[in-house]
Amino acid sequence: MSERTPTYLRHTHRGMFGSLQEAYDRLDVIIESSYDGIYITDGQAVTIRVNQAYLDISGLKAEDVLGKSMWDLERAGVIDRSGTLIALGKRRPVTLEQTFKSGRRALIASTPVFDEMGNIALVVTNVRDMTELYDLKEKYRRTEELSQRYFSEIEFARQQVLASADLIAVDRHMLEILALVDRVAALDTPVLLLGETGVGKEKIAKYIYKNSSRKEGQFITVNCGAIPPNLMESELFGYEKGAFTGASREGKLGLFEVAHKGTLFLDEIGELPLDMQVKLLRVLQEQQVVRVGGTSPTPVDVRILAATNRDLEQMVSDKTFREDLFYRLNVVPITIPPLRERRDDILPFARSFLSDLNKKYGLQKRFSSSALQAMLDYSWPGNVRELRNVVERMVIMSGDDLIEAADLPFHRPWTPTISAPTVDEPVDLKALTEQFELQFMTRAYEKYGNVRAAAASLGMDPSTFVRKRRKYEAARMLQK
Repeated sequence: MSERTPTYLRHTHRGMFGSLQEAYDRLDVIIESSYDGIYITDGQAVTIRVNQAYLDISGLKAEDVLGKSMWDLERAGVIDRSGTLIALGKRRPVTLEQTFKSGRRALIASTPVFDEMGNIALVVTNVRDMTELYDLKEKYRRTEELSQRYFSEIEFARQQVLASADLIAVDRHMLEILALVDRVAALDTPVLLLGETGVGKEKIAKYIYKNSSRKEGQFITVNCGAIPPNLMESELFGYEKGAFTGASREGKLGLFEVAHKGTLFLDEIGELPLDMQVKLLRVLQEQQVVRVGGTSPTPVDVRILAATNRDLEQMVSDKTFREDLFYRLNVVPITIPPLRERRDDILPFARSFLSDLNKKYGLQKRFSSSALQAMLDYSWPGNVRELRNVVERMVIMSGDDLIEAADLPFHRPWTPTISAPTVDEPVDLKALTEQFELQFMTRAYEKYGNVRAAAASLGMDPSTFVRKRRKYEAARMLQK
């Protein structure tokens, strides 16, 4: 055996192998069995050995590198950065990242091997494919960014809810409701909000949340009538990756998990399909969810607020709403009266909406007395929502800063029918004018039901309206 043979081979040959060739053969097997790439140069950076794992990672062929200097390979761009050359220069092990033309990214560790004279005889480089790990790290980073953005958006929405959860309540009926709401807000009990469409059930839900112990948590609204039934379960409870065709590869949090330690508002609960009612009841009872495609439950701590404009008791009788779920939700029922039953709230709402819209559009619109009276006299079948829409329409459509009753979409001008005399007949113009005016005043009073609104619709003072009407009625009685 030559004196130049590395010490470890000479010792191995003496103790384990019958010949030096056998030692080399065994070493070759070890090198080729390595999952990591192995790249070996001599002390002058000339490539003397690579294994198949290295070729697979780098995308190179053996003839591209064997017998070639690492200096030449780096200059030619075959290798972007050589750990071997750095190890030769520093005379110590080095570790760095390397990107190959194959697109693979690797962590390489180049270690110099010294002979008895202290000279570098070999540089052995271990090449570990880190592409999947780097991809996973990048995916995790993107997921973290998405999660951060998602929860930032939710936090922004939470702040918006807190800022907009003030209520307008002047009417006695609404003040009584608000007193009840204040009592239950601080308690962690389910609340069922009942009332017609547009009465402000979501506004009350936000008010409860704002004044609850959970206001630092999230407020999540679920419109049970707007989510397709086939997506309802995955939206509420989330799903694991690959749970169904089209599912995100990372899976998805359900709204119950997003609302953990917060409040979940189930709007239009009466529209929830029966099969989902069963699953919702189970979550409310067990306080845990199982994602679609998953098996392990996740604990959730959520306060439930629900709302509907439907008669749930009748639905229970009709077997279209589960009785057990109804009683679970109906712990504290609160019925919000329609706007027509709290008329003292109409004008405060109208003025508040007008103020908001003036700020939004940079306007200075105001209501005339006739417009205010007409709004007071209207029945508002669409409740507060209709009132807001009507105010916005008047702000946009009215030509002047003063909004009149005629600008209201439900205001219908009318013209009383009166026969015109022929030109050959004698005409008592004064009597004809009085008759015409009386018809207008009578129709206006019949339409609006009170003197103030009727007078305003005709552009008259209420006192003038009363005086003329009495005069014309008296004259008509005398004629009889």
